[in-house]
Amino acid sequence: MQILDRRLNPSGRSLPNRQRFLRRAKALVQEAVRDASAKRDIRSADEGGEVSIPLHGIREPSFHHGSGGTRDHVLPGNKEYREGDEIQRPPSGGGGSGNEGSPDGGGEDAFRFVLTREEFLSLFLDDLELPDLAKRRLVEGSDPAWHRAGYSVAGTPSNLSLARTMRNSLSRRIALKRPRPEAVAALEAEIAALEGQPGSDDRIAKLKAELEIQLRRSQRIPWIDPIDVRYRRFEPVPRPVARAVMFCLMDVSGSMTEEMKDLAKRFYTLLYIFLQRRYKQVEIVFIRHTHEAAEVDEETFFHSRETGGTLVSTALEEMRKVVADRYPPSDWNIYAAQASDGDNAAGDSQRTARLLIDTILPACQYYAYIEVGRDGDHGMPGFPRGPTDLWRTYEQLVSAGAPMAMKKVRGRRDIFPVFRELFAKRGLLEEAKA
Repeated sequence: MQILDRRLNPSGRSLPNRQRFLRRAKALVQEAVRDASAKRDIRSADEGGEVSIPLHGIREPSFHHGSGGTRDHVLPGNKEYREGDEIQRPPSGGGGSGNEGSPDGGGEDAFRFVLTREEFLSLFLDDLELPDLAKRRLVEGSDPAWHRAGYSVAGTPSNLSLARTMRNSLSRRIALKRPRPEAVAALEAEIAALEGQPGSDDRIAKLKAELEIQLRRSQRIPWIDPIDVRYRRFEPVPRPVARAVMFCLMDVSGSMTEEMKDLAKRFYTLLYIFLQRRYKQVEIVFIRHTHEAAEVDEETFFHSRETGGTLVSTALEEMRKVVADRYPPSDWNIYAAQASDGDNAAGDSQRTARLLIDTILPACQYYAYIEVGRDGDHGMPGFPRGPTDLWRTYEQLVSAGAPMAMKKVRGRRDIFPVFRELFAKRGLLEEAKA
């Protein structure tokens, strides 16, 4: 049974208006979404919810009568000013035509509304992509691409090929010598012209006999026969899919405070949501490391409290083993995102650099490093903290042209701008820098 809703005003009539509003106020709503994401905990990062934007962002343009030119008039009730007096500038935060509000000068409330989960994620992940996603191969189970595969004698009406059907019909009618309409019309015209003329009875009889034969042949040989009909045929063809793997390397050593770990986890939460939302053929490998490294599941990666010393090279060595076992670089686009406070054991930075240069970076399409810290993170009083060992090591690799990106995160509000800069579409990022 099928039910058709033919009501003039269905229950979803406000959806187009909602979508138009989101398109018009997209920039303001995106900023509100980013601010809201910085205040959420990790588990609710991808949920919808209430956001607010300033009222000036939703005002619509309007036409009104102008008041140009020079006008001399006195408003009734003016006891303070005369012509030529200078009016003092109002104090900061006051004046204007806004509504009365708080003592600090605000006069209007923000506009609040609720975004669904789909709307929130769509705005949240707009204009993001994995850089240099290039390596493609056939993957079983992927959505096939439908390609033309000739014609068939059966199919749906939407696939009917009129051109091929009419061509088959024409060939059949020519082969069976079906009389053309013009020939039948010529016989009828000749018979009509001979009627009434003396001595034309024999000619008229012959023409009528010929006309009857032609009409019977036309009836026996149809204009279009079922054997003429052809339908366009399509066959599923597996299409190459770009497969990628993202390695998430997180430092959970003793030098990483809970605040630093929270920043790193928030970054990886954004990355996880982005990959799950945008890409179907992307696998994620979670690696935690202290002085030892191990591949773990999602729950352990985000919620385990294990700690210890710091050896960054162990995480890179674990990544190298996983790549060798499961992800051949010839078939997979390999990405890595590393989060650390920058501390490393003495003497391990050189081994870390050697692993990156010889093994990791040649196999990677893109390697992102974020260094987490705290607001106002300094060393001894009066001595600002300099670059960490890991930052100096990676900086040398970047200056040598390695496919790496490096960013620092000092607070929650830095996470989304850094994340967007690391994974923004290359064209948009270049325009922003220009």
